[in-house]
Amino acid sequence: MKEENAPSLTHPEVVFVSFFGAGFLPKAPGTWGSLAICPVLFGLSQAGAPYFFFIPFLIMATIISCFIAQIAQEKYKVHDPSWIVIDEVLGMWTAWIFTQAVGGKPVISLIFVFGVFRFFDIIKFWPATYFDKEISHGAGTIIDDIISGIYAGLVYLGAHSLFPNFL
Repeated sequence: MKEENAPSLTHPEVVFVSFFGAGFLPKAPGTWGSLAICPVLFGLSQAGAPYFFFIPFLIMATIISCFIAQIAQEKYKVHDPSWIVIDEVLGMWTAWIFTQAVGGKPVISLIFVFGVFRFFDIIKFWPATYFDKEISHGAGTIIDDIISGIYAGLVYLGAHSLFPNFL
């Protein structure tokens, strides 16, 4: 018997915060969410638009995601459940913008920031830990991954400066 208040892909807020169901894939939903955005980011890399064009969209998506995550968390009486992966999607998008700023190699750069982002998302260095543990609003669910994306992007910039022919 299905629980009446269980998250379902028939609800638009669940479709959004689970990134079209990626958050419901078995084992490591955060990894699946981070991976699910990669084809989109690769396509955007190939489009050749300047990276700064994507920043306003990222900011708007982050703000909207904070509110929708809050709505979902209240509706399903949960805090930062594993099926909410829009935060990983936005964290990867954040890290990806750094790769575009220096014109890295799309596939290698994306693989690199994927690995580094997953590391920072799991470890959660301060201030990501603050947002993850202390902010109970949907903003806490989302912003810790934005911070992890910034860390991953900064590591990418450092690695790119050391190995520009590789990344």
